[in-house]
Amino acid sequence: MNKKIKTSSVSLINKNFLKNIIEKDITKKTFNNRYDKYGNKLPKVITRFSPEPNGYLHIGHAKSIFINFELAYNYNGLCNLRFDDTNPLKENQEYVNSIIKTIKWLDFNWDKVKKRIYYASDYFDILYQIAEYLIISGNAYVDSQSTEEICINRGSLYDPGRNSPFYNRLPSESLNLFRRMRSGEFKDGTHVLRVKINMKSKNINMRDPIIYRIRHVNHYRTNNTWCIYPMYDYAHPISDAIENITHSICTLEFQDHRPFYEWILNKLDKTNFITRPFPKQYEFSRLNLTYTITSKRKLLKLLEKKIVDGWDDPRMPTLIGMRRRGYTPESIKLFCKRIGVSKSDSWINIEILEQALRDDLDIKTPRIMAVLNPIKLIISNFLDNQEIECVASVFSYKHTQYKKKLRYFPISKILWIERDDFMEIPTKEYFRLYPPIGNNSGNRVRLRYGYVIECTGFKKNKNNEVIEVYCKYFPDSKSGTKFSSNYKVKGNIHWISKDHALSIEVRLYNRLFINPYPNIVNDKDFKLLINPNSKKVVSAYLEPNIKFIFPKNYAQFERHGYFILDDIDSTDNKLIFNQSVSLKNYWKK
Repeated sequence: MNKKIKTSSVSLINKNFLKNIIEKDITKKTFNNRYDKYGNKLPKVITRFSPEPNGYLHIGHAKSIFINFELAYNYNGLCNLRFDDTNPLKENQEYVNSIIKTIKWLDFNWDKVKKRIYYASDYFDILYQIAEYLIISGNAYVDSQSTEEICINRGSLYDPGRNSPFYNRLPSESLNLFRRMRSGEFKDGTHVLRVKINMKSKNINMRDPIIYRIRHVNHYRTNNTWCIYPMYDYAHPISDAIENITHSICTLEFQDHRPFYEWILNKLDKTNFITRPFPKQYEFSRLNLTYTITSKRKLLKLLEKKIVDGWDDPRMPTLIGMRRRGYTPESIKLFCKRIGVSKSDSWINIEILEQALRDDLDIKTPRIMAVLNPIKLIISNFLDNQEIECVASVFSYKHTQYKKKLRYFPISKILWIERDDFMEIPTKEYFRLYPPIGNNSGNRVRLRYGYVIECTGFKKNKNNEVIEVYCKYFPDSKSGTKFSSNYKVKGNIHWISKDHALSIEVRLYNRLFINPYPNIVNDKDFKLLINPNSKKVVSAYLEPNIKFIFPKNYAQFERHGYFILDDIDSTDNKLIFNQSVSLKNYWKK
């Protein structure tokens, strides 16, 4: 990999350049004394989040949502949700509904003040009127070149563009053609409407950009009312101005589009379409997260190739996938807060995201024991029908309810333990169960919350696999009793009574890519970097105290990590849990 990549593992910068800009505007009273069309005084800060409803929101969108809504909240302002629905080929109501639901799940709710959901399609009429004004005023013309010809004549980063042969078309002729475009007389691609700026500009975005194109496609909101649709770069600044946005905050790739944003607003100065003060556009660096791809096009390829199971697959960086994985709104907000805001591109280590989830779940998540790779442990000196109650706290000691919430579960003759808690021939520094070796007794460990046991032997099947482990227990060693401290052991393993265990399915997840920079290392075929072990499904056993998991559905499986009940695939007869995150920053390819 030739390109040197700057990676951030933690944000130490508290300074936020966007806050500085807003505070300076407040001091200068830039947006004071403004009123809406109903005569209501407007706040000094109004931001907006403007997604295109052509897919599901992902973790990169979460950063933009957080910035726009939090800035508005911090300065007693408002944040609009505006759907950029100017391309009917890719947009539909399903995506709109999903975006609204997801933002509300994140607890960014514009309804706290009053409903502020808008659509670019709300402004199709006024956008059309402004387009006619630009034609009449000599600032726009209908171009009849083909798409290929327009592209060639636009030039490159090194070569200036050339004026269209239709550049000097009379305003009256362009207006006539534009109205005929509007009436549906022409096929897609026959004409476009462009504004006159400068074909020799070093900024390609200023070389007579297209502001309208023909699309004979039904729009999910306006149906077949329109067959011409505005371009985003044209609709964006005008929509901002109509909604009285003060600070239009975009990701860094829109930086080169800002000159056109300002150009179009200045051309409408002293008209009845919009009024000063105009909104200002500012850019921040988008989220680049290691082991993650957020390109909608590439995410779609993962679905088409059946590498993942859907947009809500827990391995996907979509917010609906992350929600199903067990990420909480609080953890995502904590992550966004920790990575900060800057104008320089860098890669954020995914461990910051994973740690944010751990930090959020640690205090509020109930504990429970689960065995994910079970093997039988038989306590030889336990009576066949004997059961002894054990007790443990439901929550971490950090939780306010630590001492009040207790869970009870029985220990009996036959238990389930983890297969890797037994080793026939122990390695150095192995402190869990192993059998007698030579004249030495088998190793001793403590059954978590229970007794100290000593391994006495094991049994194999015909395939030479260990299927049972045997031990004896010490009756005076029970945790919390008077003589338990007399037993000094290094190993502490978890377990579940076989007769009381709940059978469950567990889906264990690892990162979807084996390389932290899949976009850079192999952009052309990033699918070659897929981690073949990103998902593993196992049959497991759970401690009987499942009541503590509901109604929030997540829990810490002691020693294994944090898990959430999959409420989509689970049934009354089959409970399925998704692994959210491990207890430590550790993963295997």
